[in-house]
Amino acid sequence: MPIPWQAGADAFARILRRRGVEPDAVRDVEVAWQAFCEFLQVGVEGIEGPDDDGDGFIVQWGRWDWNGDRPALSFGRRLAVSAAHGRDDPAWQPEYWHVELQLVFAEDPAWVDLGSLARQDTGFRFDGIGGSRATALGEIRSLLTSYPQLAALWQAEPLRSDLALECAG
Repeated sequence: MPIPWQAGADAFARILRRRGVEPDAVRDVEVAWQAFCEFLQVGVEGIEGPDDDGDGFIVQWGRWDWNGDRPALSFGRRLAVSAAHGRDDPAWQPEYWHVELQLVFAEDPAWVDLGSLARQDTGFRFDGIGGSRATALGEIRSLLTSYPQLAALWQAEPLRSDLALECAG
């Protein structure tokens, strides 16, 4: 059953809790990933359709100033929210919202050069819910484990985590 787009973070939080994890206390990256994969298979109402990239996802990693430049891993779902107002304007764009789970880690020699990786994210994927999305998630998981720094990060326990729904523009 589809959820309203505004309930995205709540739906992700419920999935995490069913797996025994609080959104602000994730300690196992693999459990968070499994919850993210399940969340990405939930339909969302009030967003643009697949032809307009209404529902996408991305994994990002690196060090960002908003988390004290600590190593971080982020699982995000981008929703292009439909709005009736202004649709007749040729420059109309949907509002973009992100449901994002960010995992922050302590320093460790295994990923000290995390910021030097040629890539800092997987790029947005817009594969449809179902088998094609599951396949895309498998490809992303393989990409992540191909980097020794990310494979080591995947095995570490996050110091903290945060789940949020935020306007991205």
